Amino acid sequence: MYQNIFNVSIFFIVFRETLEASVVVSVLLAFIKQGVGKSADDPTVYKKLVRHIWIGAGLGFLICLVVGGAFIGTWYTLGTDIWGASEDLWEGILSIIAAIIISIMGLALLRLNKMKEKWRVKIAKALEQSNIRGKGWFRHFTRKYAMAILPFITVLREGVEAIVFVGGVSISSSAKAFPLPVVCGLAAGSVVGYILYKGGDFMKIQYFLIVATCFLYLVASGLFSKGVWSFQNHEWVKAVGSDVSEEGDGPGSYDIRKNLWHVNCCNGETSGGWMIFNAILGWENSATYGSVISYNLYWLTLMMTVGLMLFKERHGHYPFLKFWTKKRNAAPLAQEEQKSPENEIQQFGSSDESRETKEALVSVV
Repeated sequence: MYQNIFNVSIFFIVFRETLEASVVVSVLLAFIKQGVGKSADDPTVYKKLVRHIWIGAGLGFLICLVVGGAFIGTWYTLGTDIWGASEDLWEGILSIIAAIIISIMGLALLRLNKMKEKWRVKIAKALEQSNIRGKGWFRHFTRKYAMAILPFITVLREGVEAIVFVGGVSISSSAKAFPLPVVCGLAAGSVVGYILYKGGDFMKIQYFLIVATCFLYLVASGLFSKGVWSFQNHEWVKAVGSDVSEEGDGPGSYDIRKNLWHVNCCNGETSGGWMIFNAILGWENSATYGSVISYNLYWLTLMMTVGLMLFKERHGHYPFLKFWTKKRNAAPLAQEEQKSPENEIQQFGSSDESRETKEALVSVV
């Protein structure tokens, strides 16, 4: 029987987690290639940003191997699933963090087409600056390694989740049934991410920015709603004292007091193709008040934020803040000159690498 060598559930689990991680990494790579600067335009900055993305993804993968292996090792050694008590809690926390980071990056993508040169200077400056100690060290760190933080968190979250789920399924299955679907799931998810990356390579920059931003916001809204759902499911698991996934899709698998609706099928955790919708859009067959309200609040907040950005871009100030904006902009002209791209480039230093970056940036500016 094919079940003894290929577990379909394991394939969909690994494919789902790999797909979500590869989507974020591929969008970032395409964003760097099209938005900030192609390798021929600015090779030094381009290579550093690509290196940051892969380093972040690699570190996340290594850490998830250690953490996931520790939980699985504990299960095999002690026979106790200590992960079950905290699975929904950590998944909710990391989902909301990832949603916030993706949302902030999406806002930057929307403005990138008009601010391409300014971003190139800012990112190059952040990469060339030496480490800063003191109160601003965290701000400097997140600014300098922004392109490594998002893939790190995404790969870490998806990797640990995949390892734990695969470990749980393989406990009740033959040991020969999970290596092949794991490899196939990793390959299939990576291929989809590569196709997305190559598709972005051939698209015009403005269309790519729109499509990539919309797609990222669909992912982020699902992550935000899924995070709230995970918190509520964590409380339900604590109340019933067991893993509700063992109850299937019917009664007992959800808290009827907090649910808006429930369907006894299409489970995003166990049901084939619905697991892909769960990974990309945050689909759950059991909707709670918290998950639905948080989903709508996310989009309302996003629309208000984009509306405020458009208002400021057209009028030069936020609504009802015209006087404060004029007062703030009444700064000496010398201060503005110090922040010009030419002066920023001159502050990079005298190293060979800095001179190479300066020459590339000067040719653009």
